[in-house]
Amino acid sequence: MSELFPGFAAQTVDTDEGVHIQTRVGGSGPPLLLLHGHPQTHALWHKVTPALARHFTVVLADLRGYGDSSKPTGLPDHENYSKRVMARDMLRVMQSLGHGRFRVMAHDRGARVAHRLAADHGDAVQRLVLLDIAPTLAMYEQTSEAFARAYWHWFFLIQPAPLPERFLLADPEAYVREVMGRRNAGLAPFDPRALAEYIRCARQPETAHGVCEDYRAAAGIDLVHDREDRDRGHRLATPLLALWGEQGVVHRCFDPLAEWRRVATDVRGEALPCGHYIAEEAPQALLQRALPFLLEDLQ
Repeated sequence: MSELFPGFAAQTVDTDEGVHIQTRVGGSGPPLLLLHGHPQTHALWHKVTPALARHFTVVLADLRGYGDSSKPTGLPDHENYSKRVMARDMLRVMQSLGHGRFRVMAHDRGARVAHRLAADHGDAVQRLVLLDIAPTLAMYEQTSEAFARAYWHWFFLIQPAPLPERFLLADPEAYVREVMGRRNAGLAPFDPRALAEYIRCARQPETAHGVCEDYRAAAGIDLVHDREDRDRGHRLATPLLALWGEQGVVHRCFDPLAEWRRVATDVRGEALPCGHYIAEEAPQALLQRALPFLLEDLQ
């Protein structure tokens, strides 16, 4: 991992009782938090961090349940894997590093955590870049056959424990390679060192449960929180840039820009020439679009 992030320092941050978050920090300037998706770790950012670190103090973090962060046993209602709790993890990480206000760029599951972070702690999040998702509530309420076939794991991982955990534990490497390799670009975009890191972390016995609990929370308590926001008319005020892959499932099955404009007041965005794994498939296109947005009020 030090080869992927030269000059970055690893640090463990305690957030809840018995829960720690693994981080890596480098660069200088205003703080920028980067959050990964499934079934990955913070290693996914390695192609874009050199450019970002020239402008920002970059904080990379493994989500609760992933990477080298804690993977606690899920509660009956999965509340301790709710995006509200996972967002609070990240707020405490940034506060512990001395950053009361910061920018966020996040992909996939991490982008869902970032959405909740901005919803619950809008004063802390200055700018928000979300990669290849539409809001969780919109995606569940608009599920089509095409979406269910492509995102089959959304519906498999939420099944009661321990059924999906047993399947993931049977061959973690095969799971990572299948989930990531079935996308439009296959496994070609992934640096072998990063792919090895995803597989290493997937092999940790607790990871299977952490991953499933993340998805179980998304299909349950997270929807409760999202509907509460909708019912009371709460919308994100944080400036938001939504980017997604024009060759991906989100582009085919949803209208991401329209959906984000339903839940946020200041939204811009577009499709990029890639699939789901934007930071690894199209790092330069991502930087060209995200960097000006992140730097906009710092010029």
